[in-house]
Amino acid sequence: MAAAVSGGTAADIRAAGDEAALRAAWPVVVQLRPHLDEHAFVAQALRQLAEGWQATVLYDARGIPRAFAGWRVQEMLAHGRFLYVDDLVTDATTRSSGHGKALLDWLKDQARALGCASLQLDSGTQRTDAHAFYLRERLRITSFHFGIPLDR
Repeated sequence: MAAAVSGGTAADIRAAGDEAALRAAWPVVVQLRPHLDEHAFVAQALRQLAEGWQATVLYDARGIPRAFAGWRVQEMLAHGRFLYVDDLVTDATTRSSGHGKALLDWLKDQARALGCASLQLDSGTQRTDAHAFYLRERLRITSFHFGIPLDR
């Protein structure tokens, strides 16, 4: 799907549903998930794809991946049916070029098309620039997320 980004530049948004597409997106993904290496990312992403997770990449006009989203549709008593964004990252070298907004708008459109009542995401407390972006895009802080690592 073609999308316009700032300056009217064309971008292409498409699924990353195979190993080659995931590897192509890795230089962007690692900026959000530095605890993974490329092999671990691809292996886990392929497992998650088999469970219903979706991976979407925004490519610039030259075909270079500039933004990545990992997402899934869920249903909960608290939210009804919603699109949950696991991962959303824009290449740091091209931030403020409209890539993140274009991909987020695409995700909102997907949510509507899939019958979702809302789009939800969690964001690490250290990601203040991302928070400013989300607030500019009219996402609101609606809850706190808590977690605890479990011994295996």
